[in-house]
Amino acid sequence: MNIDENLAEYVSHDDFRTGLPQGRFRVIVDPKLARGWVRQRLWLLPIVMAMIGAGLALALGGATWPGFGLVFAGVAVNRLVAWNAGKILLHLALRDRVIYDAATGGGIMEVRRV
Repeated sequence: MNIDENLAEYVSHDDFRTGLPQGRFRVIVDPKLARGWVRQRLWLLPIVMAMIGAGLALALGGATWPGFGLVFAGVAVNRLVAWNAGKILLHLALRDRVIYDAATGGGIMEVRRV
């Protein structure tokens, strides 16, 4: 039987949930794909745009510091999610089979046995 060593075998979600805390798997997450996927899954763009828009309205309406604080918070949330997208994806995949299947099937996350 000729098996390609570049292809990883499929790991079921139940095996993944029980084996990852025990260190039986190596997880590889593509950071660029994870950023976009997590942002879309968490509906981050509408939330951040609402925060920034409300902050600008407050700043232009006279409440300068609270407005700038809300704009800063919106930008900070966007950056924090982008920097931690791999960890967020791993957390979501551990808890939900649909997310695990979407992440592994879409090439965002790869799970290999150690």
